[in-house]
Amino acid sequence: MSESSTKTLLPEGLRDVLPPDAAFENEVVEKLTRTFTLNGYDLVKPPLIEFEDTLLSGVGAGMGERIFRMLDPASHKTLGVRNDITTQVARIAATRLGTAPRPLRLMYAGPVLRVKGSQLEPERQFTQAGIELIGGDNGAADAEVIIVIVEALKTLGVTGLSIDLSLPTLVPAILENSGLGADALSKVRAALDHKDVAEIKAHGGKVAETLTKLIDASGSLDRALAAVATIKLPQAAQAEWATLYHVARALRVAIPDVAITVDAVENRGFEYHTGITFSVFAATSQREIGRGGRYRLPSGEKATGVTLLIDALLPVVPVAKRRQRLYVPYGTARNVVVAWQDQGWTVLAGLDATGDEAAEARRLGCTHILKSNTPAAV
Repeated sequence: MSESSTKTLLPEGLRDVLPPDAAFENEVVEKLTRTFTLNGYDLVKPPLIEFEDTLLSGVGAGMGERIFRMLDPASHKTLGVRNDITTQVARIAATRLGTAPRPLRLMYAGPVLRVKGSQLEPERQFTQAGIELIGGDNGAADAEVIIVIVEALKTLGVTGLSIDLSLPTLVPAILENSGLGADALSKVRAALDHKDVAEIKAHGGKVAETLTKLIDASGSLDRALAAVATIKLPQAAQAEWATLYHVARALRVAIPDVAITVDAVENRGFEYHTGITFSVFAATSQREIGRGGRYRLPSGEKATGVTLLIDALLPVVPVAKRRQRLYVPYGTARNVVVAWQDQGWTVLAGLDATGDEAAEARRLGCTHILKSNTPAAV
């Protein structure tokens, strides 16, 4: 391998984003943030790198194995590269904006880096965009972030949207007074992750029937609500379910064309969440394009939010028609260039005289050339 080709190699899971893909991603993020702004969400821009102990505090605890570390030559302290922006927004809300009026609505967009990718998601650097609603302690806040994210995706032209609601606090509320020992609890939780009804019946004791009924209840919104209504839940679990019920009903009214499903026992991937969680899907993608839910700040303040995974989102966004590119010959006055730009053209100005301006326009990927102050197709 030559020295020049070696220098172009990038680490596994990292890539250059080239034209026109880079512009398309930027346009998608801009449209998302425009919708967020119209709903009262203000932009924050946390740093890419923070002190490790800060990055892993609060809702970031437990993410130590997912971040890159390095030594800060200035402070001689360990730094970490963020792998999730939500945790940074939670820090900002609790500290720098701790006295700001609640509910506090914040949005963000930027790159994150993780230590390693997976077989299905090999990317290690990708872009996140999302919103966080801090200080809203009822179901209206949960419903709002879901509704806003759906509206933002519709603005992009994404179709076939579906929301998968989960309630990771429901199973703990059922198991709290189950009387099961540590070993049995561990086996039941593992069985729930795999929907293994036989294992749940073998180790679930008096709550086995309730848990298996909850598994059977998973599915479309109407089916799940009707099925859970027939299950006798402990008081604490009933209170948790009541919140999901009211949020689901609010969603049905606000976004009736979006498919909503419920998985009452799912909790994988929602490590720091303390209430309703959800994943966002599009019919044309096998990957989730976003996820979110309720959590608590270190102060105990309640919050809810959602993060969109831009790399997963881009393939399901219809590509807008590319702006027409106009070539203007060398020596064209700048005010003429600006005038055509103001009319919606992308204008490329010639840098020197050429014998065949039409050929030069085609070489540069232009669709038109300016002749006698009129765009002519090439």
